[in-house]
Amino acid sequence: MATMTKLTTSDQLQSALEASTDKPLLLFKHSTRCPISAGAYREMMSYLEDQPNEAVQYGLIHVVEDRPVSMEAADRLGVQHESPQVILVQNQAPIWHTSHSHITSEVIKEHLQQL
Repeated sequence: MATMTKLTTSDQLQSALEASTDKPLLLFKHSTRCPISAGAYREMMSYLEDQPNEAVQYGLIHVVEDRPVSMEAADRLGVQHESPQVILVQNQAPIWHTSHSHITSEVIKEHLQQL
């Protein structure tokens, strides 16, 4: 099973974004206080347990606990903050994103198969 790397600092976010020039980054922004986000998290974990794309790195930001990193990601990527949210980053730029109930294992799989 692929794992998500928890990003808790600006430096970790910077490293993950820089690495997206070699390996795309799927960034999952998760609120530990929101039931909708809990559902999206289950969908993300289902995708990772099924058949994840090994050519992708996976990052996790807890939007409440690590709010500065979450807001920095929104600013740096130019994607309005939402939670839950997935952002697919390639060459340090967003190429796709979605949020809330649109986050399903099938939707993630579809978009990552296109890489």
